[in-house]
Amino acid sequence: MATFAKPENALKRAEELINVGQKLDALQALHDLITSKRYRAWQKTLERIMFKYVELCVDMRKGRFAKDGLIQYRIVCQQVNVSSLEEVIKHFMHLSTEKAEQARSQAQALEEALDVDDLEADKRPEDLMLSYVSGEKGKDRSDRELVTPWFKFLWETYRTVLEILRNNSKLEALYAMTAHRAFQFCKQYKRTTEFRRLCEIIRNHLANLNKYRDQRDRPDLSAPESLQLYLDTRFEQLKIATELEIWQEAFRSVEDIYGLMCMVKKTPKPSLMVIYYAKLTEVFWISSSHLYHAYAWLKLFTLQKSFNKNLSQKDLQLIASSVVLASLAVAPYNHKWGSSHLQLENEKDRNLRMANLIEFNLEPKLENREVLSRSSLLSELVSKGVMACASQEVKDLYGLLENEFLPLDLAAKVQPLLSKISKLGGKLASASSVPGVQLSQYVPAIEKLATLRLLQQLSQVYQTMTIGSLSQMIPFFDFSTVEKISVDAVKYNFIAMKVDHMKKKILFANQGLESGGLRDHLTILAESLNKARAMIYPSAEKSSKIGDILPRLGEIVEKEHKRLLARKSIIEKRKEEQERQLLEKEREEESRRLKLQKITEEAEQKRLAAEYEQRKNQRILREIEERELEEARALLEETEKHSKRKGGKKPILEGEKLTKQTLMERALSEQLRERQEMEKKLQKLAKTMDYLERAKREEAAPLVEAAFQQRVVEERVLHEREQQQEVEMSRQRHDGDLREKNRLSRMLDNKTIFKERVMNRRQAEFDRRQAERDHRINQIIQARKIERAAKRKTIFYVMTEEERLKNLREEEEARKLEEAERRRKEEAERKAKLDEIAEKQKHRERELEEKERLRREALLGRSTDGPSRPFEVPAIGSRPEPVAAAPSSGKYVPRFRRGESSGQTPTDSDRQGSGGSRQVLPPDSDRWVSSGPRQASAESERWSRAGPRQAPSDSEKWGSGGTRQPPSDTDRWGSGGSRSTWSSSRPRER
Repeated sequence: MATFAKPENALKRAEELINVGQKLDALQALHDLITSKRYRAWQKTLERIMFKYVELCVDMRKGRFAKDGLIQYRIVCQQVNVSSLEEVIKHFMHLSTEKAEQARSQAQALEEALDVDDLEADKRPEDLMLSYVSGEKGKDRSDRELVTPWFKFLWETYRTVLEILRNNSKLEALYAMTAHRAFQFCKQYKRTTEFRRLCEIIRNHLANLNKYRDQRDRPDLSAPESLQLYLDTRFEQLKIATELEIWQEAFRSVEDIYGLMCMVKKTPKPSLMVIYYAKLTEVFWISSSHLYHAYAWLKLFTLQKSFNKNLSQKDLQLIASSVVLASLAVAPYNHKWGSSHLQLENEKDRNLRMANLIEFNLEPKLENREVLSRSSLLSELVSKGVMACASQEVKDLYGLLENEFLPLDLAAKVQPLLSKISKLGGKLASASSVPGVQLSQYVPAIEKLATLRLLQQLSQVYQTMTIGSLSQMIPFFDFSTVEKISVDAVKYNFIAMKVDHMKKKILFANQGLESGGLRDHLTILAESLNKARAMIYPSAEKSSKIGDILPRLGEIVEKEHKRLLARKSIIEKRKEEQERQLLEKEREEESRRLKLQKITEEAEQKRLAAEYEQRKNQRILREIEERELEEARALLEETEKHSKRKGGKKPILEGEKLTKQTLMERALSEQLRERQEMEKKLQKLAKTMDYLERAKREEAAPLVEAAFQQRVVEERVLHEREQQQEVEMSRQRHDGDLREKNRLSRMLDNKTIFKERVMNRRQAEFDRRQAERDHRINQIIQARKIERAAKRKTIFYVMTEEERLKNLREEEEARKLEEAERRRKEEAERKAKLDEIAEKQKHRERELEEKERLRREALLGRSTDGPSRPFEVPAIGSRPEPVAAAPSSGKYVPRFRRGESSGQTPTDSDRQGSGGSRQVLPPDSDRWVSSGPRQASAESERWSRAGPRQAPSDSEKWGSGGTRQPPSDTDRWGSGGSRSTWSSSRPRER
C-alpha cells in the first residue's frame, strides 16, 4: 500500500499510471488513498480524486471498488460538504448511463442483446457449452457480449447509489431521482425481474428507516418535503408496474402507498390520490375483483367531481357511466354462500384490507359492521348523485336490469343499449391523470348480468321451458355458455333450476310461498289493484268534507300559523337547553374519556411490553425448533432420495415423530446397510466380469489366430508388390541419371575453369585477410604487453611506498616508546633527588627550631625542670626525638610561657592546641605570600642565622615539574611533633 504526503501526489501518480496503460494500478492507488484514515478531512482535491476514481471504475467496470470508495467519501463529506458527494454520485451515474448507451448504439440489436432473464445471474454451464458447439458466430453473440455487461454494470450502479443514500436526510432528492431513473431503466428495456428487485430494495429501505429510529442522519417522514419525495417515488413505482403489467407488484405498490399514508397520518394531494385510485381500478379489474373495482371508480368519481374544477360535463358523464357500469358488472349473488367458517374469516379479513385500501371505513365489530356489497354500492350511487351524471343509455340499462320485470323482452331491450354503450369512451381531456375510459370492457359482464336477471325472472313466472325458447330469448350467448352461468347461479343459491337434456327442457324449482321473490310479486300486485280500484271508485265523503271546510279556512290558517310560531319558539328553547346539556355532557365524557384513555394506554403499554417479551421468547424457541425440524426434514429428504434412488422403502414411518437424533441414527444405519449392499454387488459384479472376460477370450482366440494368418498372407503379397515397384523405379531413376550425366558432361571443362578462377580469387582474398588479422593480433599483443608492464610497475611502486610508510610508522612508534621510557627514568631520578633535598631541608629546619628554643629559654632566664640534653644532630634519614613542650591544660598560654614544660612529652592534642580545633595555615602563606617589609626582613634574618644553608630554589619550592607542592606534616610541625612556624624567628613587635 503506497502512502502519499499529499492527496495531489496520489492523483499525479494515478495519471502517470493511466498514461502508461496501467489503469488497475492507478485505481488501486486511488482506492488506498480514499480508504486511508490519514485523509478524513474534506478538501477540494479529494473531490477531483473521486471524479478520477469513478471514471476508472466505470471504464474497468469495477462496481465493488466504486461502492467502497463512495462509502468512504460519504463518511468524509457527510458533515462538511454533502453537495460534493452529490456531484460525485451524479457524475458516476452519468458515466454509467453514457457507457451503456454507447454499447447499445454499437450493438444495434437491443431486444436480442437483452434477452436475459436475470442481469445478476451468471452464465450457466450448459449455455457456455451450447455457445461453443453451436454455429452462432455472428451479430447476436457480439451484441450479447457488448451490451449485457454494460447494462449489468448500470443496474449495479443504481443499486449501489440507492444503498449509499438510503439513510441520508440531506440527499433525499438525489435518492428519489436515482429511484426514478432506475424505474425508467426497467421500463425502457422491459426488465421485469430487476423491477421486482428494485421495489423490494426500496421497500426494505423504508422498513429499516422505521425500525432504526435513532440514526443520526435519518430522514424525517413527518416533514412535508420528505413525505412528498417518498410518495412521488411510490407513485412512479405504481405507474411503471402497471405499464409493465406486473400486477402483483402493482398491488404491493398500492399497499406501500397506503402504509406510507398510515405511517405519517396525512392524506396526499388530490392529484396523487386520483392516480392512486385510477391505478387501483386497473389492478382490481385485472384480478377480477369487480366489487372493489367499482368502489375504486366511485372514489375516483368523488375526487374528480370535488377537486377538479376544469372537469368538463362530457368527461364527468363518462366517469359516472363507468362507475355505474362497474357497479352493474358485480355479480348479483353472494359468493360466500355455503363457505366454511375459515373461508368466511379469510373473506372478512380480505374485505377489511381492501376497504382500507380504498378508504372505506368498516366497523371492527361484526354485528355493526357495514359490509362491502353490491346493494350498498348501488344505494350509494343513487345517494351521491352518480346516476344523475351518467349517460341516458346507462340510466336506461340500470333501470332495465335493476327495476324492471320483463322476463320475455329483457335481453332484446338490453342488446341495443349495449351496442351503443360499447361505442362510448376515449381519453379524458380534462382529467389527464385518469387513463382512457373504454366502456366496452364492461359489455361481457353486463351481458352475463342480463342473462342472470332473465333466468331469475323466468324462474318466478315459469316452471318449465324448452331449451330452444330460452336460446331465442338470450341472443348474447349459446346455450352451453348459459348453462355455465346458470351453474354458478345455482351454486350460490341465486336461482333454482335444472336442465333436462333428454327432454330438452329447463325445470325451474318452486321456492315456496314464503320465498322473497313470490312475496314481492304478490305485494306489487296488491298495490296495483288497490290503485286501480281507487281510480275507478273515488270516495264521496272526501268531497263533502272539503266543502264544509272552505268557509272557515282563513281562521284555521291563522290559528295554525300562531300555533306553529309558538311551537317553533318552544322547540328552539328546547334545542338550546338540549345543546347546553349535550355540551356539558360532552365535556364530562371527554374528561372521563381522557382519563380512561390514559389508564388504557398505560395498561396497553404494559401489556405490549409483556407481549413483546413473550413473543420474543416464543420466537426464539420457535426458531430453534424450526431449525431443528428443518435439519430433520433435510436429513429425511436426503434419506428418502437415497432410498428412492436405490429402490428401497421409506425409512421413516408416517405416524412416527420426527427428531434430529432419530433421523441421524436411521441415516447412519441406512448408510451402513447401503455400503454393505454395495460391497456385495461389487463382489458379484467382479465375479461376473471375470467369467465374461474369460469366455470372451476363449471365443476370440481362434478368431484372432485366423485373422493373424490372413494378415500375414496379405502383407506378404503387399511386400512383393511393393518390392517390384521399388526395383522398377530404381531402374528408371538410374536410366534418367545416366542421361543427365551425358548431358552435363559437355560442360565439365568450363566448370573446371570457372572453379579454378573462383578458388584463386577466394584464396587471394583469404591470404590478404589472414595477413591483416595477424598484423592486428600482433598490435593487440604488443599493446597488452605494454599495459601489463605498466600495471606491474604501478603495483610495485604502490607496494614499495606502502612498505616505506609502514617502516616509518614503526620507527616513529619505537622512538616514542624510547622517549617515554627515558622521560620516565628522568622523572624517577628527579623525584629521588627532590626527596633527598626535602629530607635535608627538614633536618636543617629541626636544627634551627632547636637552636631557637634554646635561645628563647636563655633569654627568658628559665630552664626546663629536667637537665637539658645537648643538641645532637640526628643523622639524615633518622627521625629526631620530639622536643618537650609546655604542657597544655586547655587554657590560653601566652607565647613567652609556651616553652615551659614539665619534662613530659607533649601529646598530639598539646601540639595542635586544646580540642584540636586550631586552624593550621599552609606554610606557603607564611613563607612566600606574606605582605609587608617586616616579614621580608625576618625572612632574611632567619636565612642569615642559618649559616651556609642556601635559600630553596624554585624547583625546591614548586617541585620538579614546576608545580607547587603543598608541605607535608613534617614540614608543618617539625620532627618532634611540636609546632614549628616561620614566624618564630621574627622579632617581637612590642
